[in-house]
Amino acid sequence: MLMLPMAAVFMFFIGSSVHWRTIALIGIVPCMPPLVAVIFISESPRWLAKMGRAKECESALEQLRGKNADIFQEAADIKECNKLLNQISDDGIMNLFQLKYAHIVIVGVGLMAMQQLGGLNGFSLYTSEIFDAAGFPSKLGFIVVSLGQLPLIFAGAYLIDKLGRLTLLMVSATGTFLGCFLTGLSFFFQGLHWFEEYTPTLVLIGALAFLGSSSLGMGPIPWLIVSEISPINVKGSLGSTCNFVNWFCSWFVAYTFNFLFQWSSAGTCFIYSIICCLSIIFTAKLVPETKGKSLEEIHASQTQDNALIKIKFSPVALVTMH
Repeated sequence: MLMLPMAAVFMFFIGSSVHWRTIALIGIVPCMPPLVAVIFISESPRWLAKMGRAKECESALEQLRGKNADIFQEAADIKECNKLLNQISDDGIMNLFQLKYAHIVIVGVGLMAMQQLGGLNGFSLYTSEIFDAAGFPSKLGFIVVSLGQLPLIFAGAYLIDKLGRLTLLMVSATGTFLGCFLTGLSFFFQGLHWFEEYTPTLVLIGALAFLGSSSLGMGPIPWLIVSEISPINVKGSLGSTCNFVNWFCSWFVAYTFNFLFQWSSAGTCFIYSIICCLSIIFTAKLVPETKGKSLEEIHASQTQDNALIKIKFSPVALVTMH
C-alpha cells in the first residue's frame, strides 16, 4: 500500500535531474536486498502441509514464530484447512468460468482494467510532455507533483482501515476523474486561446490531482481487493489473470498515449476522464467492502460456495490463510 507509490514518487523526484539510464541503474539497488533475503526464507508452512511434509511444516512454523512459540495448534489448523480445501474441486483456470465465480472475476478484472485504462501510465510516463504542451517547466512540474503526492500516500495508508477500501477507492476514482477532466479542459481552452495564461497552472493542478488521487487508492487498493475476494482454490488463477489484464492495459495506454496526445491533447484527457467516471460507477455498483471481514465471510458472500462457508478456523489459522 505504501512502498509502491513511494517508489514512484522517488523516481519522479530524481527523474527531474538525472538521465533515464541512471534512474534504471538506481532502480537495481532496492531489488538487491530481497534477492539476497529470499535465500534465507523458508518454504510456506501451508504448502509443505499440502505436500504431506508435516515435519517440515512444523519446522517452518518454528522458524517463523520462534523456537519457544507453541506452533502445534497452528499446525493442526493448517492441516485441517488442507483437508477441507481438498473437498473443493481444483480445475485450475477453468474454475474462473464457473457461474458462482463470475462476480469476483468481473470485479478483479474490471478494477485492473479501470486502474490502467484511466490513463495512469499516460500521466506517469509522459508527464514531461504534458507539462511542455501546457507551457509549464517540466523539471519544476516533476518536483511539485512528487512532493504533492507524499501526504496523500501516507493518508491512504492510514485511512484504508479507518474508512474502508470501498470509500477510499470511490474518493480516489473521483479525484482521478476530476484531475483528468481539469487537464483536458485546460488544453481545450488553450486550443480556443481562452485563459491561456492560466493553462500551465491548471494543467499542473490537474496532473497533481490525478496522480495524487491515484496514489491515495486507485493505484494500490485494487491489488489488495483482488487478493481478499479470491477464494483459495482460484486465488492463483484469478491473480494471474488480473496481472495479465493489468499489464496488458498498462502497455496499451503507454503505447497509444503519444499518438492520442498528438491527435488531441484535450480529447485524450477527456477520454481518460470518461473511463475514470465509469470506474466510479463500477466501484459503487460492483466492488464489495472487505474491511473488517474474515476471508471466509468475504468468499462466502461473493461465491455462495457451500464448501467455503463450512470452513471455520481459529484466529491463528485465519492469519495463516492470508
